[in-house]
Amino acid sequence: MYKLPQLQYDYGALGAYISADIMQLHHSKHHQTYVDKFNAALDSVPELKERALEDLLSNLGSLPESVQTAVRNHGGGHYNHSLFWQWMSPTGGGEPTGALANAIIERYGSFQNFVDEFTTKSLAVFGSGWCWLQPNMDIVTTANQDTPIMHGGAAPLLGLDVWEHAYYLDYKNKRDDYVQAWWNVVDWEFVSSRM
Repeated sequence: MYKLPQLQYDYGALGAYISADIMQLHHSKHHQTYVDKFNAALDSVPELKERALEDLLSNLGSLPESVQTAVRNHGGGHYNHSLFWQWMSPTGGGEPTGALANAIIERYGSFQNFVDEFTTKSLAVFGSGWCWLQPNMDIVTTANQDTPIMHGGAAPLLGLDVWEHAYYLDYKNKRDDYVQAWWNVVDWEFVSSRM
């Protein structure tokens, strides 16, 4: 049985940028629904419960057709959100240091250039989806709850949820304001730990 992960901070801890209302709704309702529906799908094929989530998502085509969509949508939602909570921190923001900072600057010329490109790609996602920083410093996007590992990519270093449920209570239809605010809570230490 997959379980909703506990946050490492209170719902209100990101309040200057992401409200307690959004965090509670996003974590306890949306993420919990992904977990519940993912577990229900796996109940119909119990042998899949022995496999790691990353393995299931990386090998969707090998799964029974009856559960592929549920694993993609709900397993993907659980995977993405479990990381998303860790990519944010009340003490986040600023800029990365060390190897991550060097890799970003080598690829993009400056941290600000990286932020600008990541922001532009986040805003260009049509409808619901995610924007990701990959270990090779590529910035990619996926639709819905897809994740790079579903498409042969590596596990992402950083990801931003641009579904409306992530920001609508706070920012209404202004995704750009949400993305700008989100940079203030990015936990660069956690991102660096994934390199």
